Amino acid sequence: MGIKAILSRPLAAYTVHRYQQWQQAPAATQRRLLHQLVHAATGTAFGRAHDFGAIQTSADFAARVPIRDYEAGKAYFDRVKAGEPDVLWPGRPLYLAKTSGTTSGAKYIPITQASIGNHINGAKDALLHYVAATGRARFLDGKLIFLSGSPELEGVGPGGGIPTGRLSGIVNHHVPAYLRRNQLPSYATNCLEDWETKLDAIVGETLGQPLTLISGIPPWVQMYFDRLTARTGRPVGELFPQFDLFVSGGVSMEPYRARLLESIGRAVDSIELFPASEGFLAFQDQPGNPGLLLRLASGIFFEFVPAERFFEVNPPRLTIAEVELGKQYAVVLTSNAGLWAYSLGDTVRFVDLHPHRVVVTGRIKHFLSAFGEHVIGEEVEAALREAVRQHPEAEVTEFTVAPLVGEEAGQPSRHEWLVEFAYPPRDAAGFAAVLEATMRQLNTYYDDLRQGNILAPLLLTALPAGAFQRYMKSVGKLGGQNKVPRLGNDRGVAAGLHAGL
Repeated sequence: MGIKAILSRPLAAYTVHRYQQWQQAPAATQRRLLHQLVHAATGTAFGRAHDFGAIQTSADFAARVPIRDYEAGKAYFDRVKAGEPDVLWPGRPLYLAKTSGTTSGAKYIPITQASIGNHINGAKDALLHYVAATGRARFLDGKLIFLSGSPELEGVGPGGGIPTGRLSGIVNHHVPAYLRRNQLPSYATNCLEDWETKLDAIVGETLGQPLTLISGIPPWVQMYFDRLTARTGRPVGELFPQFDLFVSGGVSMEPYRARLLESIGRAVDSIELFPASEGFLAFQDQPGNPGLLLRLASGIFFEFVPAERFFEVNPPRLTIAEVELGKQYAVVLTSNAGLWAYSLGDTVRFVDLHPHRVVVTGRIKHFLSAFGEHVIGEEVEAALREAVRQHPEAEVTEFTVAPLVGEEAGQPSRHEWLVEFAYPPRDAAGFAAVLEATMRQLNTYYDDLRQGNILAPLLLTALPAGAFQRYMKSVGKLGGQNKVPRLGNDRGVAAGLHAGL
């Protein structure tokens, strides 16, 4: 065992102990944090406009600071981007994390001196919790690959401005020196913008290396695995016999798990992370337990809005002390990055309250309710898992679900499931029937619409190999941190996929 693996064990024990201390009083930890955040920003433009000096409690905060998404707060974010100091947080941010996802173009999320540690320490703490839980630390002595965006940053704003880039590229600049020697791919390869060119270069650099950890968004890792297998004809686990740990984030691993494991060819440990440009929210602290441990003492004050009430004018905003098991909540963040009652857009469900663990269930804007059915991402993923369980010969590469409205008299409306199979089911009609039956079990609104013949049975559309990659490339979102929406309330993604056929 190498020196890094040996030293990691006492550090892992210390890290877990530090987490356990605040886990004994999560509500008090969050109350103190909100007070510290509000006090620190009282003199900012945002703090003055929202009477921060009068805020003493979370109720005071909710009364003065409405929930806003990026679009609603864009006037403040634009001032930060222009270089104005003391707008959302004292001073100017260290970086701006550029990410897609708004109607008016890219988002520019501040990362401050106070908040950068949240991003850096999140991944480190996740790995140390894994070491503490399993005793396995050999991966620290080998090569580690992080499939990420380019680390090249551009200056945004006057006078060279604020260094700006993808979050994964920003964090790349803060990889500790003791890990950088182990890191792959090379800086030059990481800077390549064309994803397919970059992928070929990564394959060339990693073949023959003693890879022990592979990390990235599952669909892009699958592309990497496919390239490795296409070039060598061998499974990934055979190419990298020391490969011990797969770290995923960005989207749920579940829809991709079976195919990833088949590509590896043997069992490996895996842990899931919940990172976002707005903050590193949670990580899987116990292998085998799907719940992600919320980081309640890392600069983020959490509020949770019952998902079914999110679009009300003044929806209820619950603190960590008020959440319940099994319910769907939209996540609202307040942080030392200068985010105030910021709607992250993700929905979660609590699976543990001692400590608080969640599973990510979808996006508040990625839902399907064109007919009043209120379908969420967790439901379609569960239905797909059940269909694959009953048809084990089938393997799914990617999928999305969209409404299909009957445009002529007598033509029924329904859901269209657009699925790219690595291996199709032998009985496509039977596969679709399992999807249909499971959706009716999981979603009472959908079942009511089916019983009333308002919706016809779903339509399963099998797409050819590479359909989703071609679509993502056509919209400039191939690779990096980009993700395929599981659900759409319109035909945007579905129409793009059909256009590429």
